[in-house]
Amino acid sequence: MTLNQPRRVLSLFDSTCLIVGIIIGAGIYQMAPAIANGAGGPWAVLGLWFLGGVLSLCGALCYAELATAYPKEGGDYVYLNRAYGSWAGFLFGWAQLTVVRPGDIAVMAFAFATYAAPVLDGLLVKWGISLANGHKLYAAGAVAGLTWINVAGVRAGAWAQNLLTILKAIGLLTVVGAAVAAGQAAMSETAAVRTEGLSWTLALIFVLFTYGGWNEMAYVAAEVRDPKRNILRAMIWGMGAVTALYLLVNGAFLYALGYSGLAASEAVAVDVVRKVWPEQAAWFVAALICISALGAVNGLILTGARISYAVGSDYAWFRKLGRWDSRRDAPVTALLVQGALAVGLILILGDFVKTVIYTAAVVYAFYLATTLAVWVLRRKEPSRERPYRVWGYPVTPWLFALVCAILMYSAVTYQPLLSAASMGIILTGLPIWWWNRRRPESAQSPGSV
Repeated sequence: MTLNQPRRVLSLFDSTCLIVGIIIGAGIYQMAPAIANGAGGPWAVLGLWFLGGVLSLCGALCYAELATAYPKEGGDYVYLNRAYGSWAGFLFGWAQLTVVRPGDIAVMAFAFATYAAPVLDGLLVKWGISLANGHKLYAAGAVAGLTWINVAGVRAGAWAQNLLTILKAIGLLTVVGAAVAAGQAAMSETAAVRTEGLSWTLALIFVLFTYGGWNEMAYVAAEVRDPKRNILRAMIWGMGAVTALYLLVNGAFLYALGYSGLAASEAVAVDVVRKVWPEQAAWFVAALICISALGAVNGLILTGARISYAVGSDYAWFRKLGRWDSRRDAPVTALLVQGALAVGLILILGDFVKTVIYTAAVVYAFYLATTLAVWVLRRKEPSRERPYRVWGYPVTPWLFALVCAILMYSAVTYQPLLSAASMGIILTGLPIWWWNRRRPESAQSPGSV
């Protein structure tokens, strides 16, 4: 008899593409100039991007220990439940359902819409449709279309992710090739001239935002083949590939434009490609960013629904979210609800930077709590089998936890009202958890394995 629960169908290649595809979105193209301003010089630019990769790897290794020890759908939801109690896991699931995941999906969908507009606007005009709400229409259409693919099943979602990841990696390498072909910028352009921009701590927030997604493997742990080996491998290979690509691309930007040119650019990838293909540059980069954004949206949709599914499996009020379609190997209801919430945000919001800051304090608060859960669970459950133990313990988790605390502080001080609004929404989950903590007798304890 087929059980209505996840099956292990994702290969190591699927898992690695999932990580790379989610991490590499539109942020590398949109934020590179602002990050360069915050860095203050060419070597500092590369240093910030390298530091972001190292810090993200520290976090990924902590998650690898937790994911291999507790290979269940839901990721942080499971770990926080076991480390601190059901209230903490529920707040994480509530945050992902109401604020973080719909916001992340909306941000990437708007990035797609922005760069798809030159093509799609022409079609709307041809069909006699107003352009007033064009970007919202494109973004909502992207979310709806990719949600439908994932509703069709995990294999369809994984194949879409693999294809989009391969295409975006080829595109990034093409940008690097164009920079090499264009030749080095004049030495005067490479001088470390500080311009007005972000502080280096805020620049690091945006660097780490572009690396965001390394923890997504934990949410589909129950669907990964041979999780004791492949979860760690996928995280290390995925983070290594992304860090190498980001360093190559930023090195290419600096080589072709110089530091001042990078820091002043409003469309950095277009400026680089234009040196080789002046007429095709804008179209090529627009297509590349569209593919990158769609890959991130697809991955966020695939993994995010697994968090809602885990919450629905434990709490009666959200039971419909916890239904698993064994024929499709997917949490169909969770996917549809998540898609509807993301589309709702798209119709209301639309500012990329504000959305990042709006979610930053919440995201890093849970990163902090989950990282410390490595330390807590080693003491609470010392006999638990841990196929992988994080390298450098206890320095690695405490270092990443410190970084999370610093970035939380930076986000709150930069936009206190936005941060307070998002935290307020999250805290409304506490009374909901309190009323929901009594579940049917047949249900498992939240986050149990």
